[in-house]
Amino acid sequence: MKKTTLILLTTFLGLSASAQFVAKMEVKEDIQGICDKNEVYALFPSFKGQEEAICPVTKEEILQKLNTEVSFLKDNPKYKDTGMIGLIINCKGEVVKCKMDNKTKSAELDKQIEIVFNSLGSWKAGKLNGKEVDTSKLFSFKIKNGKFTFD
Repeated sequence: MKKTTLILLTTFLGLSASAQFVAKMEVKEDIQGICDKNEVYALFPSFKGQEEAICPVTKEEILQKLNTEVSFLKDNPKYKDTGMIGLIINCKGEVVKCKMDNKTKSAELDKQIEIVFNSLGSWKAGKLNGKEVDTSKLFSFKIKNGKFTFD
């Protein structure tokens, strides 16, 4: 009985270790510019065959843009909040959706954050097994004393 259990466990672990985890996003709405709404992925570069979409600017440059271009924070220098913004980048590297997923306490601030993320430029499309695909990307942030940081 112990040998059978050990063999089954070893076989299961071997099969699961070679399996690839791929997170597919369900898109219920029509998104202008998306290549295939049934094939939108959240990619994990640590898994074989998955390459995330790459932003044309660094995270530090995004933070700099947020901290200089979001006028809401200049008017509220002690503001404190958290949020998350979600992007969908199509197979051509274009941002086709940019929307706050976890909104802040201010609709005006959310709008200004979306404007910054929409202005980042053309991305390098994400790839799944060598094929360029539509991908989703999330950015979580904190605001403390009127300054953005990423989680």
